[in-house]
Amino acid sequence: MGNDGGSIPTRRELVKEAARNPTASELKDKQKEHLAHRWSTCPVSHKPLVKPVVSDYSGDLYNKDAIIQFLLPAEASSVDKEEYEKFIQGRIKSLKDVVEVLFETEHDEKTKTDKWVCPITSKELGPNVKAVYLVPCGHVFSQEAIKEMKSDGKCVQCATPYEDRDVVPIFPSTEKDKATVMERIDSLRNLGLTHSLKKASGSKKRKANGEPKVDAVTKTPGVQDIESNGTGKSAIANVPRSATPQSGARTPKPSNGIKNASTASLTARVLEEEEARKKRRRENDNISSLFSKKEDDKNAKKADFMTRGFSIPANARH
Repeated sequence: MGNDGGSIPTRRELVKEAARNPTASELKDKQKEHLAHRWSTCPVSHKPLVKPVVSDYSGDLYNKDAIIQFLLPAEASSVDKEEYEKFIQGRIKSLKDVVEVLFETEHDEKTKTDKWVCPITSKELGPNVKAVYLVPCGHVFSQEAIKEMKSDGKCVQCATPYEDRDVVPIFPSTEKDKATVMERIDSLRNLGLTHSLKKASGSKKRKANGEPKVDAVTKTPGVQDIESNGTGKSAIANVPRSATPQSGARTPKPSNGIKNASTASLTARVLEEEEARKKRRRENDNISSLFSKKEDDKNAKKADFMTRGFSIPANARH
């Protein structure tokens, strides 16, 4: 009978298998399938991942051209920013918030395609191998290689120094890795830095006592490499006159932004010596004005002895 009204089917006949929770192996396979898609596809442009590839602080990978298109003004971009924002979720506001990841590429003769491998272990990087990259250089390694390799805090590819906190996992899957990347970005934001370790726009570094911290050392124009020269002789000799105070101007004091005491003292000494030279020059001019010049002596010889020493008034009567 075919359920045509002549019979009423029971639940046993309609439900062949009882609902059950997926097993651990099924969850693992599903997770690998999801990771395989993430390793091969840009999540915002839905296009295959091709170099150059960038990553944000959460370890997600994107095509760099898709991020640039997303960051363009609305009138200059044709992308649906709302669709992009659903995945980015405010993590990327400028190119300072991403790091270009540099993969070691190896050609696979069987598939005739290029694959990303770890330069140390030669393992293919993907859903089956946990990978990390270093900030700020962006070189990618397997997580196993970074743990086993006892380096001196420098990238083995380019010798760029890095800290332990700047080892960022790609597609963190465990709760520990996710918590690590969040703690890292929180600490960087407190320091006024972005994911790429560049200074965040509109932020100011502050000292422990709350005063603004000056990043660059204020130098007097024309003073070159005072800090690197212990004596400061070459720096003083290279000071142009345009860098010295003008006549009658007050000698400027070294800026409080100079944190190095030797740099501040050398800068002050340069200005004092320039002011002393100007003062001596003015004194020499005053002394020389007391003596007659050669041209004045020649004019005096040409004049008549009767008119020497005085001048005849213009309105004098003849």
